[in-house]
Order: sequence, then C-alpha cells, then structure tokens
Amino acid sequence: MSIQKRSLTLFSHRTSISLEPDFWHALNDIAKNKQLSLQKLIEHIDEQRQGHNLSSAIRVYVLKYFQQPNTEKSLS
Repeated sequence: MSIQKRSLTLFSHRTSISLEPDFWHALNDIAKNKQLSLQKLIEHIDEQRQGHNLSSAIRVYVLKYFQQPNTEKSLS
C-alpha cells in the first residue's frame, strides 16, 4: 500500500502529512461523524499529541477511535 502525502494549513501554517489511503479514508469518516472539517479534526489531534510526529498521532487517534465500543462509526 502506498503512502499518500497531502498538504494542508493547520493553525495558519502549511504542513504535509503522509498516511496510507486507509487512514485518510478513516480520518474522513471520523470528521464526517463528528461534523468537523478534516482540517479541524487534524488540528484537534495536533493539539492533543504528546511527542509523536503528527502522522503517528493521527494513526493512533484513528485506532483508538474505532476501538471505542459506544461510538457509532462507519467505514464507507
């Protein structure tokens, strides 16, 4: 599986994030379920991370999100 690199603006700074397509897909589903833009969700993850690079923090966030038993989720 190839890595997809996307550029976006977080907190008024341009950055690039590299993730596998499945993580991009899951991240978009989470943003939709939370009624947030992808940018706002990633900004939230960025604020909460502790020492991990942003791509790793996103992967951990996605994993933990889908491990929560009481949250309605979809992977369309």
